[in-house]
Amino acid sequence: MLIGNVGQDPEVRYLDGNASSAKVATFRLATTERYRDRNGETRENTEWHTIVAWRNTADIVEKFVRKGTQLYIEGRIRTRSWDDQSGNKRYTTEILADNLQLLGKKSDNPASQGYQAPQPAYQQPQPAYQNPGYQQNQQPAYQAPAQQDNSSEDDDLPF
Repeated sequence: MLIGNVGQDPEVRYLDGNASSAKVATFRLATTERYRDRNGETRENTEWHTIVAWRNTADIVEKFVRKGTQLYIEGRIRTRSWDDQSGNKRYTTEILADNLQLLGKKSDNPASQGYQAPQPAYQQPQPAYQNPGYQQNQQPAYQAPAQQDNSSEDDDLPF
């Protein structure tokens, strides 16, 4: 489990370069540990993690995660090795994201800037059949009470 801030915009790609194949998103996450040393001074230790998200989680990352986004991530550690161009054995450790949640305020997330959630367009359903002898009530079922002027000095509230 990690909570941290994204250090750069995610890199999103497809296996085989084909949009119909599996999507993978990779990004760096910074987690910071704060503590007091023996002298009482506050110290910080920042650790950088490479996060890898696949398929549906990669879709979420592509749409909503940008540099600076605060995230909660649950995942598994995976260490891979390969031989570089000069024949040296190289290793990398990554977190395979199983669960990802956006944290912080919506206004703090750079990916949400300019985004407005769609408003539902609700319309009163019309009956499929209406009895000709039936008079539909023209009054709404609920009316909001008229606003009252609460500036009166003679109310009995103690505050």
